[in-house]
Amino acid sequence: MTSIDDVAAHLGVSTATVSRALRGLPGVAEETRARVNSTAKELGYVPSSSASGLASGRTMAMGVLVPVIDRWYFSAVLEGVDRQLRAAGYDLILFSLGGDGVNRDRVFHRSILRKRIDALLVMSMHLTEEERKAVQQLEYPNIVVGGAVEGVRHVGIDDAKAARDAVEHLIGLGHTRIAHMRGGGSFDIDFQVPRIRQQAFQQVMEDHGLPVREDWSAFGDFRFTTSRVSALALLADPANRPTAVFCSSDEMAFGVLKAAAELGIDVPGELSVIGIDDHEFSEPMGLTTIRQDPEDQGAYAAELLLGELLRNEPADYPPPRPHLLVERHSTGPARG
Repeated sequence: MTSIDDVAAHLGVSTATVSRALRGLPGVAEETRARVNSTAKELGYVPSSSASGLASGRTMAMGVLVPVIDRWYFSAVLEGVDRQLRAAGYDLILFSLGGDGVNRDRVFHRSILRKRIDALLVMSMHLTEEERKAVQQLEYPNIVVGGAVEGVRHVGIDDAKAARDAVEHLIGLGHTRIAHMRGGGSFDIDFQVPRIRQQAFQQVMEDHGLPVREDWSAFGDFRFTTSRVSALALLADPANRPTAVFCSSDEMAFGVLKAAAELGIDVPGELSVIGIDDHEFSEPMGLTTIRQDPEDQGAYAAELLLGELLRNEPADYPPPRPHLLVERHSTGPARG
């Protein structure tokens, strides 16, 4: 592996000169700086993040805290975060609670709160009062992506508006018998999101004078398998069946579509289904949905943190990221 000494020897200059040139420090002629950068690239020299950290007082690493790592949304956000960090020469350190939350104390009090990272990005999870205060008191920048946390900056869509747009789409097609496949409950994932989307659903129905039936409020836990089982019960009785289902996520909408297929229910002729996300499988499955871009959210959040770290650009609470209704083949006019 090429070292900084190799670059210096190749150019016939001191190691200190090469170090100053690569770090962008003053006291180096522009011609020399250009030669150093060109030679370092030619020889394949990669600066040590630990050495850079010693020089700058930084670790050159950003922490990302997730409840679990096996969900589409989380992996998409991570893609966006990682893209921005790599471009800035930063490493990503992933902290996972592993689903059951047994790692909470270790992560919050023995990892995140130690000087291992320069910034923290928290993804879609409920924080206890103690954990929220711990995050707020961190000396380095921090931000939340996904479900909002009180008192902490947040990047995400306007979940209430997204849910309203989805339900308004169904009502605009003439549907009045609308069920809701709701999420939430497991591992504190998206703690605020399911509540916000459920309240928005109920408010839109009330605004249009439509009933919100308790027996048409099904629990899908943001999972395909759970929502499929719930949908089989929801749709079992032809005489007591909704004509449309608003799903708080695309993965739950997939479960509803599978249940409808098993029961021989025509979509969208007899049943319209809409989700939120625009999951990578939504287009091939023809699902009408409210599109959000989690990769963009991750990249945007990471860029806000990097702006504070590298360019001293403090960022206040950012506005919601955009969402968009995408009409496909799973919604259609209500019959009769």
